[in-house]
Amino acid sequence: MIREIVRDPLFLAQKSEPATEADRQVILDLLDTLRASRDRCVGMAANMIGEKKRIIAICQGPLLMAMVNPRLVSKSEAYEAEEGCLSLDGVRRTRRYRKITVAYQDQLFRQRTGSFEGFAAQIIQHEMDHCEGILI
Repeated sequence: MIREIVRDPLFLAQKSEPATEADRQVILDLLDTLRASRDRCVGMAANMIGEKKRIIAICQGPLLMAMVNPRLVSKSEAYEAEEGCLSLDGVRRTRRYRKITVAYQDQLFRQRTGSFEGFAAQIIQHEMDHCEGILI
């Protein structure tokens, strides 16, 4: 189900809770909402659709990928970036890392670890910040 995008900074500033298998519908709704917003968005966190759960979704080329309970394992090559957000107006500066490794569960709750670089790494970091209540 496609959900409305939350723009309330007080809600978005709250930390998300770990996701469980009971949150499978949240994952599907997040993927549906990202798919419907692809023309203006490349990643999304569950709090952006009103769910305070540690779930993010990103565009990987033509594919969409959900990451449940993502955790940053390593990071390298810091740089300054400018980012926008579907939940906020304007563009803001932030610090990102060119290379990251993330431990997460896939949408079937299987444990995974992935290494990401460049723009994909930046998107994941942005969405993981949402899970921490950090708004750029």
